[in-house]
Amino acid sequence: MPPAVTKSAPVAPDQYPAEAAGLRWLGAAGGASVVEVLDVSSEAIVLERIEEVRPSAEAARRFGEALAVTHRAGARAFGSAPDGWSGRLYIGRREMAAADESSWGAFYAHARVLPFVAIAEHVGTLSPEEARLVRDVCAAIADGAADDDEPPARIHGDLWSGNLLWGPSGVVMIDPAAHGGHRETDLAMLALFGCPSLEDVVDGYDATAPLRAGWRDRIALHQLHPLAVHAAGHGRHYGEELVRAARRVGATLA
Repeated sequence: MPPAVTKSAPVAPDQYPAEAAGLRWLGAAGGASVVEVLDVSSEAIVLERIEEVRPSAEAARRFGEALAVTHRAGARAFGSAPDGWSGRLYIGRREMAAADESSWGAFYAHARVLPFVAIAEHVGTLSPEEARLVRDVCAAIADGAADDDEPPARIHGDLWSGNLLWGPSGVVMIDPAAHGGHRETDLAMLALFGCPSLEDVVDGYDATAPLRAGWRDRIALHQLHPLAVHAAGHGRHYGEELVRAARRVGATLA
């Protein structure tokens, strides 16, 4: 067996099989590289070990081109699970709902943002007034205020910079929360915590699959989900960031 990394202690018996299904689905697109699954069970997942190298502008651009190909492979619907997977979905160690929506806004609000807003309010990282503000913005999103003609994309779903490994052959994606979503969501998540050579990633992506005008103005919209997830489990700071993002989105949709 090649050099490997083993993860264990799952939150549920289907967490690692779900991760493996997501990796294989993303890899089947023939675009961005994903870490190889060497073995998986209800108790552990064994992945190839990636030797990391220094990020480069060229590798970033090639990753952007490849990510566009992955997205273009598509999905059955907004919120759909990877092909062949009928179990639960996860983002990190939290369960994430699947859906089967033709409207991105309805899916995004109800299945990606609001469930975590409820948790954040319960644990106190959002006040009732702040939670109400986010829910009001989500109501507009669910009503289609942010919908467009983009088809469901095959997205990684948790594409922050920590889930990219810069290997000798290029960028490799790990730890997906793969589902059918909006392609701008992956790019917005790359921007959330900072990604090396992000502009080169975007340039490569845009040259392969041109982005719709104004996509940068929609970054806050697509960051509502990861910020809500973090507000649910990582402290008050993320609740504050979620409220700021919701205010920006509300101003844009008004």
